[in-house]
Amino acid sequence: MQIKKDERQSFYAGCQFVDIEDQENEHVFPLLIMYPTYKEETVEKIGPYTISVAQDAPLSDGLFPLVIISHGDGSTPFAYRTIAQFLARHGFIVGIPQHPFNNRENNTLSGTIGNLKNRPTHIRTVIDWFLKESSFSPSIKSNNISLIGHSMGGYTALAVAGGVPTSFPSESPDQKPYCLSVDHDKRVQSLILLAPATGWFRERGALEDVNIPILMITGEKDTITSYFHGEFVLNGVSDAERVQHIVIENGGHFSFLSPFPDFMKSPTFLPSQDPEGFNRKEFHEDLQNTILDFLLRSF
Repeated sequence: MQIKKDERQSFYAGCQFVDIEDQENEHVFPLLIMYPTYKEETVEKIGPYTISVAQDAPLSDGLFPLVIISHGDGSTPFAYRTIAQFLARHGFIVGIPQHPFNNRENNTLSGTIGNLKNRPTHIRTVIDWFLKESSFSPSIKSNNISLIGHSMGGYTALAVAGGVPTSFPSESPDQKPYCLSVDHDKRVQSLILLAPATGWFRERGALEDVNIPILMITGEKDTITSYFHGEFVLNGVSDAERVQHIVIENGGHFSFLSPFPDFMKSPTFLPSQDPEGFNRKEFHEDLQNTILDFLLRSF
């Protein structure tokens, strides 16, 4: 079944999957890409999800901004599929890497210093691939690159943008905290932080080199990354006026994930759950437009 464009859309959403080689850490990881195309979408079954995309369609002519989305601890790129689809329809190339050893299929590095170091490297590797090695390279506005990070992805985005993390004692074999060296990628021009996990930037001065526009959206009833995570950002960056902070009434930590199919919703599957009375589907319609408005204003 073909899907017609909404009058507000400029494009259809193309969709590809590629494998990216992380030479620094000697492993390969999958990358989900959504992008503007002129080819009409069809309803596709991708894993347990049904989504309207144009699989392996050609990229539309033009120059487009690049957005990278960093998923949360033990999560999956598919958890942000509707945000990526929306941005692709509105003229953005979007890449969502599956962070190796910190995803739904293999989460063996969760809670380790190795994970804190590796995640920002994955983002830099993906940006390098888009700009230097991919068929998308000639069509990317290299001065218009943004990161979206949810939960642990928020940590990742801040580290890429110049944050200096300090590990927790539990994350190293000797039970000691360590100040970590992470390469700052100055190609990134703005951040969108969704319920970000920021405790690794608790030390004074940890975020003082982060000086780009930030949209930070947090949930009022988030019990995983509660209010003080946002405070680390507001109090830590060099210019708090560059941070737009929105608190979502009655929102929870997992409310930022794309709505799950009914058959996946269960009290035992916490990512599918929201605070009582919260409508995730309606919220995402507003969230997508808020993200788009911010990205358009940032450049």
